[in-house]
Amino acid sequence: MSVVALIEFDPASGAATGHRLADADAALLRVTDLGATRGDGVFETASLVHGHVQALEAHLERLVQSARMLELPQPDPAVWRAAVLAVGDALTAEGVDEGSIKFVLTRGVEGGSVPTGWVFGTAAPDFTADRTSGVRLVLLDRGFRHDVSQTSPWLLAGAKTLSYAMNRAALREAARRGADDVLFVSSDGYLLEGPTSTLVLRTGPRLITPRVDLGILAGTTQADLFAWAEAAGFPTGYELLTPADLAAADAAWLVSSVRHVAPVRAVEGVERAIDAELTERFNEALDARTA
Repeated sequence: MSVVALIEFDPASGAATGHRLADADAALLRVTDLGATRGDGVFETASLVHGHVQALEAHLERLVQSARMLELPQPDPAVWRAAVLAVGDALTAEGVDEGSIKFVLTRGVEGGSVPTGWVFGTAAPDFTADRTSGVRLVLLDRGFRHDVSQTSPWLLAGAKTLSYAMNRAALREAARRGADDVLFVSSDGYLLEGPTSTLVLRTGPRLITPRVDLGILAGTTQADLFAWAEAAGFPTGYELLTPADLAAADAAWLVSSVRHVAPVRAVEGVERAIDAELTERFNEALDARTA
């Protein structure tokens, strides 16, 4: 079950004017679109749980921020919000209880001046094993210093772009090494993020995550998790973290929009304990969100 909404743009101004639902099996993207030929675009992926699109406002804010970094036309949050909600409603009407909704903005057809945008929704994969048994990590050097966003802003560190070839290559490398996922490390030795996730550590009662000024994405799901944790009495923080901090932590998780919270059960082949009770509480809290 898949649903697509196309964003409609004014051909004169390039401004978004609305959306329309389209046939998900039809040919909808031109082969000269710069999103396809150059990866010149941005995207977000939100989860749909029990009829609710979760963290939508945070995803829209991040879409606007990424578009600004690429100097794309600024997305109109009202237009994109309506399109995402329409796709979520259509999925729910078809009986989808857990879904994935991806929304994409590209620079448009090469040589043109009008962007391209769409929203694609489908049923989410079954992540039960990841959420319960956990994932095995490898640490991979990202090749940039931790301050790359300040020293080299043209590298677009911290923007959620369509240029995901490196992230996919990293996941293939993890599979070659017998692992499930990746945690990137800066060239000067600081923990960053996964290809599609944010790292969270527990040290005693405290939950910590890498600082967001390291050229990494500010995690929307991690932010919701920290809001719940603070209300539940867990101190939280953003810090410069190293592999030694990961090794010393009482528990570790990868947090993402659709998979939610997956405990880390091994790092570089070294097994580590899983906090199953807290993992379950985390995922229950995220599932209970209504916005």
